[in-house]
Amino acid sequence: MSGAPRRYIGARVRRLEDPRLVRGRGRYLDDLALPRMLWVAFARSPHAHARLARVDTAAARALDGVAAVVTAAELRGVARPLVPRLADAGFTPTAWPPLADGVVRFCGEAVAAVAAASASLAADARERVAAAYEPLPVLASLDAALAAGRVLFRRGERRGDVDAAFARAAHVVRETFEHGRCAPSPLEPRGVLADWDGEALTVWASTQTPSILRTALAAALDLPEPRVRVIAPDVGGGFGLKMHVFPEDVAVAALARLLGRPVKWVEERRENLAAASQAREQRMEVEAAADAEGRLLALRARALSDGGAYHVFPLTGALEPLGSAGILPGPYRTPAYAYEALAVATNKPPLGAYRGVGMTMGTFVMERVLDLLAERVGLDPAEMRRRNLIPRDAYPFTSASGMVYDSGDFPGALEQALAAVDYERLREEQRAARAGGRCLGIGLACYTEYTGMGAEVFRRRGMEDVPGVEAATVTMDADGAVRCAVSFPSQGQGHATTIAQVVADRLGVPLERVRVLPVDTHAGPGGSGTFGSRGTVAALGSAGAAAELVRARLQALAGHLLEAAVADVVLAEGHARVRGFPDRAVTLADVARAAHAPPPGGLPAGLEPGLAATVHFDPPGPTFSGAVHVAVVEVDPETGRVRILRYALVEDCGPLVNPTIVEGQIHGAVAQGIGEALLEEVVYDADGQLLTGTLMDYALPKAGDVPAIETGHRETPSPLMPGGVKGMGEGGTIGAPAAIANAVADAVRPLGRTVCRLPIRAAELRA
Repeated sequence: MSGAPRRYIGARVRRLEDPRLVRGRGRYLDDLALPRMLWVAFARSPHAHARLARVDTAAARALDGVAAVVTAAELRGVARPLVPRLADAGFTPTAWPPLADGVVRFCGEAVAAVAAASASLAADARERVAAAYEPLPVLASLDAALAAGRVLFRRGERRGDVDAAFARAAHVVRETFEHGRCAPSPLEPRGVLADWDGEALTVWASTQTPSILRTALAAALDLPEPRVRVIAPDVGGGFGLKMHVFPEDVAVAALARLLGRPVKWVEERRENLAAASQAREQRMEVEAAADAEGRLLALRARALSDGGAYHVFPLTGALEPLGSAGILPGPYRTPAYAYEALAVATNKPPLGAYRGVGMTMGTFVMERVLDLLAERVGLDPAEMRRRNLIPRDAYPFTSASGMVYDSGDFPGALEQALAAVDYERLREEQRAARAGGRCLGIGLACYTEYTGMGAEVFRRRGMEDVPGVEAATVTMDADGAVRCAVSFPSQGQGHATTIAQVVADRLGVPLERVRVLPVDTHAGPGGSGTFGSRGTVAALGSAGAAAELVRARLQALAGHLLEAAVADVVLAEGHARVRGFPDRAVTLADVARAAHAPPPGGLPAGLEPGLAATVHFDPPGPTFSGAVHVAVVEVDPETGRVRILRYALVEDCGPLVNPTIVEGQIHGAVAQGIGEALLEEVVYDADGQLLTGTLMDYALPKAGDVPAIETGHRETPSPLMPGGVKGMGEGGTIGAPAAIANAVADAVRPLGRTVCRLPIRAAELRA
């Protein structure tokens, strides 16, 4: 950092955005309104699979205040389907139209869009849309889709002599694990507002990926990208759901263009549960081989994912099974590994990204397998991990799936976590509880999380619609205040604070003098977006680097004004001072004024007017963070109810920019992981009908379900990333289901029960 004093990075700075948000002054999508605006509602299919024989919109059009009702017939010539790409021989593409065109492929797919003068009128009008359906056979399960040959994606890999390793193994464990379907369920559902001015389209969207949305809309509407502008207002949660581009986005934009008026759609919660992308549903068959001392020799796995009716844009349905299979070896030394990853098409909504995509299932399976092996060998689960974790001095380490782990210290993190909970004492308490008839369980989970991915990672995966690059523009205005425009918006992660910390330290200005602007594809640089635990890496690599360039110009100009060598100019506390001569100083505001309005004689040679810099950053990662989680639970043998008594973890995400924000991310992610382990499941019947269509049926975790979370930190810097930082936003959701599953399995082992499926159902635990 060119010798700049570090005042903010690493400090527990309070979030700058919170006072505005907690006072209700946030500006979310539904808070936005434009003159002459229309509201949109979608009529949706009640069938999971049917031929769409006719859509009669006359009754809906007849309502006073309804401006338009469109079907696929009206949009076919003006809006193309979404067709995500994957460069892989095992990939079968799909085309997801803005409105169902001839066939509906899941219950809840949109068949018509109504634009009306109010949201309630649009909702009333959609009830008058009369569609005639001819039902078709429904594929509602993995087995049915596989039997029908509906494979969307298939890839296999083999490293090492797997067969020989199994042949010489002293212990082999074989098991099949399943994960139910989840709904990401952000507090703010999806939404989009589009306005066509006759020449260009402006879109406000609750999105994680403004640049990707812009590119997709331009392609779907056959517009040059400069004629599409995407603005992300405040976004109330995303969790991966909002990194996708959906048919509704295209339909709303097309309607705005057709009607020449602004149109807005805000998703209802029922729509969110029925028609947005879902997550996780997967089955993994796994075999693990170990020697007599419990050291892993080899793995075999087959990951089979329910991809739903279409590939989701831009990630495709390959991400979930490929991510699970790729991360399965985890932070363990596994000499040989063979896997097959498949996604099949069913008559359900598409499977997409959700916090910890792929990694949650892979970690759940690997951690359960380790506990099953430990039981077979006769080892304590902690000792089983000690014998297999990658030692700190082995990094960089190439995993059995070919991933190159850049850094880590899992043996140290394990011992730190065990000490934090006094593991031996916990085992003593467990023995005493069992003697008294109580079902107490202790679960461990170690995981590694790929973060900070750049273009090369997405190209290796075959993903062609994710750029992988991020960017930032840092500008110091004439009064010394700083603006920062980035390509990656916040959905609650605290970007306005962490980016300001990075920039303020480099420029020597007070934190409150830095403002991070809303993401706007016309007002700021383009990039990819916020997903995959890339935000901190992107902030250091783009905003931090741009601030360094501005800093260099400030120092050069200040040196000129102070008649000092540039190397002797120190920027701090809003001033430029000469090192060793504190009285020789000038305010940064004065320096900035000189840059924007050059003094008599002009600027020094080589300096241009203004103080702004833009940096495009392609992360050289991935970089791998990780953690060790410990869960203590009690299971009521009569009801099967699980109560979490204690939860502790040690997180290693490299140097912390803001420990408070990191811990907030951990707490939120663990809460989601608890829901995933014990509560949440999207359920369909054999006809593809949704049975969990409200939050009365789809059980999200409540405050009483989440215990106090004891958090420890370990800092192993990445040798790849600026400042050694790593991402960590998904970690709690990766580790918590595995730790809780192991704890529950430990608790009910005396009852002859085991845990091979998430969520864990109380009925399956009863004595």
